[in-house]
Amino acid sequence: MDDIAREYLLIGLSLGELQDGIVDSYFGPPQVKQQALTDKAGPADLAARSVALRARLDEVTDAQRARWLDRQLIATETLARQIDGEQFEYRELVERCFDATPEPTAPEQFAQVRTELDDLLPGTGDLRLRLEAHEETLTVPVDRLGAIVDWLIAQLREEAKARFSIPSGEDLEVSLVTNEPWGAYNWYEGNLRSRVEVNTDLPVRAGSLVALLAHEAFPGHHLEHTSKEQRLVREQGRYESSVQLINTPEAFISEGLAETGVRFVAGEARWQQLLIDICQRAGIPMSAGEAERNWRIRSALHRLRGSSGDAALQLHAEQRSREQVIAFLEQDALVMRERAEKMLEFVTHPLWRAYVFCYAGGEELLTSWVEQAGSAKGEVERFSRLLSEQLTPSGIAAEMAPSP
Repeated sequence: MDDIAREYLLIGLSLGELQDGIVDSYFGPPQVKQQALTDKAGPADLAARSVALRARLDEVTDAQRARWLDRQLIATETLARQIDGEQFEYRELVERCFDATPEPTAPEQFAQVRTELDDLLPGTGDLRLRLEAHEETLTVPVDRLGAIVDWLIAQLREEAKARFSIPSGEDLEVSLVTNEPWGAYNWYEGNLRSRVEVNTDLPVRAGSLVALLAHEAFPGHHLEHTSKEQRLVREQGRYESSVQLINTPEAFISEGLAETGVRFVAGEARWQQLLIDICQRAGIPMSAGEAERNWRIRSALHRLRGSSGDAALQLHAEQRSREQVIAFLEQDALVMRERAEKMLEFVTHPLWRAYVFCYAGGEELLTSWVEQAGSAKGEVERFSRLLSEQLTPSGIAAEMAPSP
């Protein structure tokens, strides 16, 4: 481990001692963790050390690694200053943490989705109630959910294995939990192992299960984390990648990767077959025609994926009231109040209030970049880079910029 990586780890691990949850995972040398515990660095010191380490990055000969460290250190400086009591304007906070600008959903998008769903959903009248009634028919019984999740992850692993290199010896376990602000979470434990938790506070729908597990497992978080441990840490000695920090640019890439990856393991035809199989295991009637209609419904709803970010901007940047934001989510994002309140629980959480932009924003950036490859083989190659390289949002945006 070089001095740059060691100091970066000490900064990140020390931040984790000041705010619970910033360190999402650490699987590096235990003596570095112990040093962070012993040093008990304060936030002002960590902000200054982030700035000082950025000034040393001319010592890093690999341009990609240098850029990655630079953007990560802007975020660690920001987090330290915030812990020290400094207040950032919300948009500035997002940009400094994630190396990307928060963008709201275009207003016309909501109207277009409403028109599509009005044609796809049975019945007439209140579209939100019709959507909720449709979703209720796809509720997976909790007592069958565990077995279905295990089966589906095995299916997604095989699909991913056909396209990407999967580290030998990787493994993950899944459990069902309650009382969490998120729908599912991948806890990476190191040594090529993940623990995935699925939250059952709200009903789990068959139509969302494929994307959920592709996000958390294959080719999403589990494959990314195991691949980077194998290739960046074990093979290249880039020990800075042995810590995963929330609210930094690597999180924007990670969530965008996890959202984009489903295209490689569950395209239209495969998704429909998986839905039929899930429903059979859940005891839910599902014909081929209904599976095709559900694909179209999910595709329309997916275009509203940025509504959580819209809610965050309204709440934190525009200073709208909680009730005004809930009304927006009910009317435009077409969610019932219980789900809207769960969404606000996430975007008002001290740790996650800015993080919400990683999902839709990350997916939009990475999907555009992947599709720019121009061929199926090229798309797989680009996604493989996301799994194994130290890429940044601004670096990817620069690759997409037209040549002068």
